[in-house]
Amino acid sequence: MWQELEQAFNRAFFFSLTRKKIFFILPVLLMGGMIVVLSHTLWIEANPWIRSSLAFIPSFLCMSLFLAAAVPLVRLYHDEVKQKSLSVNKTLKHSWQLMARISSLLLPVLTAYLVLWFILGIFYLLKNIPAMGEILGGILSFGPFLLIAGSLVLLLMSLALVFFLSPVVALKSKMSWDLAEQVLKRFAREPFLHTVLLLLGLFPLILIVGFLVLSAALTGMTYFVTERIWAIGLQWFVIMIPFAGLISPVVVFFFNFAAESFLIVQRRVTPSSSQSGKANLNEE
Repeated sequence: MWQELEQAFNRAFFFSLTRKKIFFILPVLLMGGMIVVLSHTLWIEANPWIRSSLAFIPSFLCMSLFLAAAVPLVRLYHDEVKQKSLSVNKTLKHSWQLMARISSLLLPVLTAYLVLWFILGIFYLLKNIPAMGEILGGILSFGPFLLIAGSLVLLLMSLALVFFLSPVVALKSKMSWDLAEQVLKRFAREPFLHTVLLLLGLFPLILIVGFLVLSAALTGMTYFVTERIWAIGLQWFVIMIPFAGLISPVVVFFFNFAAESFLIVQRRVTPSSSQSGKANLNEE
């Protein structure tokens, strides 16, 4: 099993430096970066209740963008392993309907979060009641804790769907709610395998993003001296452009390894098909 994971990781890493895929994912990352920068700018003078939404809604919107972009990326990776010439335009032409369907999958998740957010607003209202608000807010503090924890669960579930559902949809060329339900049930049946695969896929991304976020935070503390909100937003926007370019290869790796993980899980379901990873990918 470890050797299989090592081969899958190395192959996904090797094909993550393809220029066509990097140039394809870069506009998606720039769109997501613009959403994050706008949210970060609005965060500065927003009240605590609005800030709680600005911490989650951009993440759900970015997940939706990544879920749509995953379909052509997985198909391009499939062609790479089969040693076919890559055609981004042709792949997009045959993928746009699936991209629209799969991106809409996160709408119920976003709706569920908005419900939690509105309930959280009730606790903020109770906390601001004159005279007794502080005492009441302290007694009911378990409510916001549970609501924020539920929001984090929704975010983790969205991330799992992006990683495990996108290759299923891309390689099987179909999208239905049953597929999403099957993916979540399979995760529940084999949590260790799925967790290991997800963590391996995320490891390079967490490493690079953590390093770049630290660099951006230090830049903000030492270089941003203006108090004007529009100037701060402009500075973050300019920083976001090279930030998106630098994380492009590891995002491509994330989806490459998602395709490899799909094959590993499939071989666990059908042990009789214990051929090489490359051969199985060619058969899809």
